[in-house]
Amino acid sequence: MPQARKPPVVADEKKIRALLVTYACPVPFHEIRTRFLGNIATPAMSASPISVVKNLWGGELPEFESLDAVNELIGVLVNGLWNSLTRHQKRSDPFRLVRPTVTPTRDGLAQLALIRRQEIDGFFEGLFAGEEEADLPAKASAALDTLGEVRAMIAGVHEVASDASKPADLSDIVTTMKHLRELTRITEIEINRVVLDCTRARRQMLGSIGTTRPTHH
Repeated sequence: MPQARKPPVVADEKKIRALLVTYACPVPFHEIRTRFLGNIATPAMSASPISVVKNLWGGELPEFESLDAVNELIGVLVNGLWNSLTRHQKRSDPFRLVRPTVTPTRDGLAQLALIRRQEIDGFFEGLFAGEEEADLPAKASAALDTLGEVRAMIAGVHEVASDASKPADLSDIVTTMKHLRELTRITEIEINRVVLDCTRARRQMLGSIGTTRPTHH
């Protein structure tokens, strides 16, 4: 009989957001998602979910009142969010950035640009896993270059939108929002390209290790 497929892990976003507030996490939820995804894809062998979780609070977990509270936070972030993001290592299940509801105003534009910039920064941080550079396969490396260019454009949008002295009428804001949507699409394509290429390279590497390992009789 064919084995029944396990249902995908679903992260409880509401609960995660509530716990992040409870423990005053300095990293916003949208950035945690991309940081985790980057670390899932990273070729760095030293990477681990627990160290990434600790780094959300600067390297140490926050203070807890009980062991139950520790288990709850780790359960929600690792068993929930981290494991739910591992499914994006398949082409059939691409990763998507958050879709916040923002108003077509200067503040709304600044808010959206900030979220997108933080998402890209989070992905870079997770992928590099604390190292200065990462040994990435060719497609992933090219995709990362594109992400760097997109990040610079989004940072520029955020800077202008945050500066109240710069003129911006509604039609300008609406047009820039459209450009941000296009940059969002490009960001998703390039992030998925990095994840898939790194996943493929890791599988090949592990496969070659498996085939070259001496056999014991």
